[in-house]
Amino acid sequence: MRQLLLGRVRRGVSHALRSGLLVLSLALLIVGCASQTLMPKEQAVAIDERDRALVSHGAAIQAAIRQSGTIGALAFLDAKDGTLVVLPGDSPADAWARYATSPESGTGRVSVPAVLTFVYRADVLKAPELVTQNLLQQQQAFRRSLTAFETELRDADRRTEQRLGIVQREQRELAEAIAAAKQETDRSLAVVRADVQTALGSLAEELDSARKFMLQTAQLGWLNHELNVENAGGIRRVATASQELAANSARLADTMRQLSENLAGQLKELAGRLDAIQGLVTNAK
Repeated sequence: MRQLLLGRVRRGVSHALRSGLLVLSLALLIVGCASQTLMPKEQAVAIDERDRALVSHGAAIQAAIRQSGTIGALAFLDAKDGTLVVLPGDSPADAWARYATSPESGTGRVSVPAVLTFVYRADVLKAPELVTQNLLQQQQAFRRSLTAFETELRDADRRTEQRLGIVQREQRELAEAIAAAKQETDRSLAVVRADVQTALGSLAEELDSARKFMLQTAQLGWLNHELNVENAGGIRRVATASQELAANSARLADTMRQLSENLAGQLKELAGRLDAIQGLVTNAK
């Protein structure tokens, strides 16, 4: 970080015209500092001597600034040996930040004074600025804190995005599980619905069969009643008939007995089928 000792003053003579503005600015700065009545006399004298010394190094300072390509530089004389030190930067804070992050800052070879001067490039129409080392250190500490905060904020954003991704993935998995469960439920309902339709169809067929059977039974009962009425009249009519008619009556009585037995069997079968239909209806409910 040490740059351009007194030997470079001779090589900077060709830039004397550009350095004139720097000399004038430093002179104005010296006058302004001397006019501060609140400053102790010893401190004012020390600042005045320091600024006068920097004025003599104006060409070297400008050469260092041009070489670095920055807007200006912090310039001071090393407190130990009086060597000129130029710290290039686009602002006092930028120049100090570059110095603070350089390997040179940790060696202890440079003794930085409490008050430094930021000198602008010759083509920048600004007067030199006085800055304190304490203020520069505070600004550097603030920058570090801000950088750490930004890093922490980026880490927090990244963790938030990761957590959001996990939540979104869980939501997607939950939605897929719900959709799969819905599909399975729909399939189960379709199967149950088909089974119910089949059972209702079977029940309707059973009821239709029972209705037909009951109709046939009713018709048979009516026919039996008619036969009974007819047979009773025939019996009364043939009471006094011959033996042949008696035999016919016996055969007719036997026929009636068989019909009664058949009717009893059919009625028993009808009762069994009605019980089965009643069981199907109960299960369907």
